[in-house]
Amino acid sequence: MLAVIDYGAGNLRSVVHALNHLGVQDMHLVHTPQDLAGADKIILPGVGAFGAGMNQLHEQNLVQPLLDALRAGVPYLGICLGMQFLFERSDEMGDHAGLGLLPGHVTRFPTTLPYKVPHMGWNQLDVQRPTPLLAGIPADTSVYFVHSYYCVPADSADVVATVDYGIPFTAVVQRDNLFGVQFHPEKSQRTGLRILSNFLEYSA
Repeated sequence: MLAVIDYGAGNLRSVVHALNHLGVQDMHLVHTPQDLAGADKIILPGVGAFGAGMNQLHEQNLVQPLLDALRAGVPYLGICLGMQFLFERSDEMGDHAGLGLLPGHVTRFPTTLPYKVPHMGWNQLDVQRPTPLLAGIPADTSVYFVHSYYCVPADSADVVATVDYGIPFTAVVQRDNLFGVQFHPEKSQRTGLRILSNFLEYSA
């Protein structure tokens, strides 16, 4: 069963549409801890503010069951905010704790950046190391971003790909069964569909 966590993120419908396009049959939207039971893969889409998103996960009592599943090895794909949640903290509108599964923090693009914030549009990935998530994806592929905050991993071994937007920032992470993408595969056309398909085919 593919579990897609629904905590009110605005991109949920687009992600579900992309998964339907790929022919996913056994997909369940997760609203309660019981909905996570039996999941063999988990996708957490996300847009919006870090603190509000984590608060919503807590209100739905999803944080501990999610941690239990991921620590047990269930493959996870975090999209945009779903990737940021993997880290320890974010300074978006205050100081907020994340899931703490990856060391590092989330912070805003600096005001000295020569480009517009939020970062919105297509940018080219700079792949640092292989990952099953990017299998078959050319090294110079561009994907679609919408965000003002970015992840700063404390362990460079977690970084799969970066993007240069005035400063280099982390665009893809992986540690064991945990995958995260700062961009939106559901808006990245054929490349995004391939990335989602790669995750669906992944087995630890």
